[in-house]
Amino acid sequence: MRARIAAVAMVTAGIAGLTAAPAMAATATSGTDTAVCATVLNRPCISHQADGEGIVGVAQVSAEASQLTMVQVEVRTQAAWGSPWETVATATTVQFGSAKAVTPRVTATAPRIICATAGPALDVSKQTTTCTNPF
Repeated sequence: MRARIAAVAMVTAGIAGLTAAPAMAATATSGTDTAVCATVLNRPCISHQADGEGIVGVAQVSAEASQLTMVQVEVRTQAAWGSPWETVATATTVQFGSAKAVTPRVTATAPRIICATAGPALDVSKQTTTCTNPF
């Protein structure tokens, strides 16, 4: 019985760690509200800019200059807590080297998250997706 309880506790802790990890590794912002990317190649970093007129999602990715790189950023909302996430704004950039994408401004007051997918444009298996925590 104790072994089962310990196993359930370890699985629960592992799931909690996996769901928290993408948001912790994803974003850092500077004083000018631009995303500051980590030096990890092909891993998107995300941020958002919010004011009284709405919210803009921003994603950047660092890549080698010779690589055709894709970055896509989405602003997602929920009608109510627990309902499915729906994409309300998206932007995609494909170019050689590092790339940045910025969504159109949206006015959403429901719970929101910013998600980004980035990496080599010609190799989907090497692309990475990460999301913020709801805000």
